[in-house]
Amino acid sequence: MASSTLDVDGRSLKVSNLDKVLYPEEGTTKYDVIRYVLSVADPLLRQLADRPCTRKRWPDGVEKDPFFEKNVPRGTPDWVRTVEVATPGSSTGRDSLVFPVVEHRSDLVWLANLAALELHTPQWTVGPRGGIRDADRLVIDLDPGEPAGIEEAVEVGHLVRDRLEADGWRTVPVTSGSKGLHLYASHGRESSPDALRDYARGIADELSGEHPDRVLSVMRRADRRGKVFLDWSQNVRAKTTVTPYSLRGRSRPWVAAPRTWDELEDPAKVHQVLYTDMAERLERYGDPMTALTKD
Repeated sequence: MASSTLDVDGRSLKVSNLDKVLYPEEGTTKYDVIRYVLSVADPLLRQLADRPCTRKRWPDGVEKDPFFEKNVPRGTPDWVRTVEVATPGSSTGRDSLVFPVVEHRSDLVWLANLAALELHTPQWTVGPRGGIRDADRLVIDLDPGEPAGIEEAVEVGHLVRDRLEADGWRTVPVTSGSKGLHLYASHGRESSPDALRDYARGIADELSGEHPDRVLSVMRRADRRGKVFLDWSQNVRAKTTVTPYSLRGRSRPWVAAPRTWDELEDPAKVHQVLYTDMAERLERYGDPMTALTKD
């Protein structure tokens, strides 16, 4: 299938190579990826709203090398919202970059056609005229070091949840679609990214002191074996985390899947979620991420 034109909410998009296999292990094609992003468009767009989007692209499929893309590429549709963000110290040597802000179902199809399987966003947002706002949520990445895995990450995730909720934070776990667990938290007001980084680091240091055999707060790979590293650094303004509901560029089409805490009650039964399971999950659980914004 060379190329065709799709009409998405009144916008025409040229898409190509729809039968191209992006996940060889599962036979998942670009067409399947487009169908997936449309099936989760509402909750995914809520997570992308007002956040500059960094993309990780696999144009030749997940068995080939990917690349990160921050600037909007040549040929970006004129309806795509963009925002210029200062990037001091960028590896590109540029003082600023122009990011897309993904707002529409047509934007999701455009990115899927580019094999942008992973969508990464910061914890801060931009205003309607592009002004940089503070962060409206906190994230801690629970990254297990072998032989620890998702079970150990979930066990430690319960410790992190209890500690955050003791300070008045609402929390939502997201199985990352990779090795571990992302824990999002909100207390209903904005905070500076640096303040959130310092707070998250304090939580990580506290828990590593209380559970030194299970929890690590310092990024020393030599110490990672069998422990869960609490990566507090993803709250700084320059960093991003894979967006909830995004696909992952792993061997299988796993998803950064928001979960309920009830699902994670037995850590031994927790597994990463495939994209084919997401429609049923949304029907059964709704969007767990809305717990962060409830009154």
